[in-house]
Amino acid sequence: MSTQLRLSTAVHLHGIGQNLPQFALQTVQVFFVGLIIGMERNVLPTMRHLFGLESHAFFFLASFVVSFGLVKGALNFVAGDLSDRVGRKRVLLWGWLAGIPIPLLIFFAPNWWWIVAANVFLGINQAFTWTMTVTSQIDLAGNRQRGLAVGINEAMGYIAVGLAGLGTGYLALAWGPRWALLGFALLVMVLALLLLPWVRDTLPWAQAEGQRQRPSDSLAQSTLSTAPEGRWQSFVHVSFQDRTSRALCQGGVANKIADTLVWVMFPVYLHFRGQGLVHIGWITGIYAMIWGLCQFWTGHLADSVGRKAPILSGFFLLTLGLIGVALVHHFAAWMLAAAVMGMGMALLYPNLIAAMADRAPAATRGKTLGIYRYWRDTGYAIGGLLLGAAAQWADAALPTIWLTAAIIAASGFWIALAVQETHPKARQECVKG
Repeated sequence: MSTQLRLSTAVHLHGIGQNLPQFALQTVQVFFVGLIIGMERNVLPTMRHLFGLESHAFFFLASFVVSFGLVKGALNFVAGDLSDRVGRKRVLLWGWLAGIPIPLLIFFAPNWWWIVAANVFLGINQAFTWTMTVTSQIDLAGNRQRGLAVGINEAMGYIAVGLAGLGTGYLALAWGPRWALLGFALLVMVLALLLLPWVRDTLPWAQAEGQRQRPSDSLAQSTLSTAPEGRWQSFVHVSFQDRTSRALCQGGVANKIADTLVWVMFPVYLHFRGQGLVHIGWITGIYAMIWGLCQFWTGHLADSVGRKAPILSGFFLLTLGLIGVALVHHFAAWMLAAAVMGMGMALLYPNLIAAMADRAPAATRGKTLGIYRYWRDTGYAIGGLLLGAAAQWADAALPTIWLTAAIIAASGFWIALAVQETHPKARQECVKG
């Protein structure tokens, strides 16, 4: 081992415990990121009439999620590639600055098009900030705690999503939706920016890992290891040519279609069935908070048993929960069904990205994860268009729940057939067996 490599290894030790202060700062950052996206989920769909939107304009209602998904998906790809070039921290800062117009556009919005524009900035904010926090935490953790790192990141983010959805529901009743979202968002962004000077760039950790990475450490024997390094060549290879990565990407799309359903159609569906703003906030909030809390466990679980079993279990539970939402008719039953959905998301969500991280060489991790996150979050746009059109055609929200359940079931079946185990330890045990 060269002197330079020994020095880099000593300075940039991997492991959550060895990097606890920085790991904790990134965890706080992703909590703030989750608060920003979560603040809209309960308030905007149920109070759409304040922005001039008719109650059955389902397709137009979904347009604000379409704009978010298109922008976030594309910029996930850009952010990942940029972070390998200019560093994680700089992209994180750009993401927070892009978030400043969001509450201002919502506050002054004379019509729904302003909400669509606000979600363009939300897409930029979320693509740059959330992508950088999860990439940074993977950099710090190293390959032995990758699932745990992703689980912690997604857990804190989605706990924040649930808390923000519930909290802004109460604030909107007290202050009105515009003032509630304005004050909430500006406070969160000020706090995030005040903490940013203490955050270190984690690109040197990824570079140090890449210097000493052996083939078995990142599945370098897989086809991803020989993928071309050019941006667009890598995009085509990961998205279409590699069998396992292609299946993981479509799984990401499917789970975001389900999340679009919760974001757009659940509040409308539950409102039509007599549920008030606070009850809707509890139902959508329990989904997000169970999703978030359980990822502390599910990410770590996959570091022990492998990625594939938790992912498939998650798709099964998510399908079951969706069917439950469609069949039941009471607040308590909807709460239970939403909790089952949240548990399903907790099993599949962090482990899809952990599986992709397993396959990504450290030197191009940002780019590879950016490609996966492009497809995953483009699922918001696909879901908005598909579910909005289905609801508009049926003039009801219920058929979109059944449609989403079918998509999730089919996606899980695809992964069962196409995906090989990606966790290095689990793969070795399978080979020995």
